[in-house]
Amino acid sequence: MPERVTHSTSISASISPVTAADFGTVAALAETIWRSHYPAMISMAQIDFMLAGRYTPERLSRYLDADDCWLELLTVDGVAVEYCSYASTDTRQEMKLQELYLLPDYRGCGLGSFMLRHVETQARRRGCTALMLTVNKGNTDAIAVYRHAGFNVREEAVFDIGNGFVMDDYVMVKSW
Repeated sequence: MPERVTHSTSISASISPVTAADFGTVAALAETIWRSHYPAMISMAQIDFMLAGRYTPERLSRYLDADDCWLELLTVDGVAVEYCSYASTDTRQEMKLQELYLLPDYRGCGLGSFMLRHVETQARRRGCTALMLTVNKGNTDAIAVYRHAGFNVREEAVFDIGNGFVMDDYVMVKSW
């Protein structure tokens, strides 16, 4: 059953698990969001590479009926505007927020915070005592949001993602 929120500015939103029928929607959201947000941080070649590798039906299908990873859509008035994914980790009682992406026109409405709280709730329901994430060091707006939500930088990390590209990130964590 979808989780619903009504924002004080009369935005009514719901979160529901992604189905195979939603794969095209997720890929289209990623295309729009990544191409508008990341060119100031990483090259278009890296954006192309990451989009091509992450949003195929084969890659997205791992979330269907899984008991250790989840992919969800947030809709406003029936229109998908945000998606997130999260997963269990090898670290006991820690969940990883893998992705949280919101269309630019919907930023500042509380939807990103709503989705983040939703993921925290799911982590707690699964017995986790911490939520961690990685964020590009140049993604200052997202870092500010995460800090405001109670996350702290645990470490800096550079991840080789192939094809000569790396992700230069902060690993952030929120414990409770």
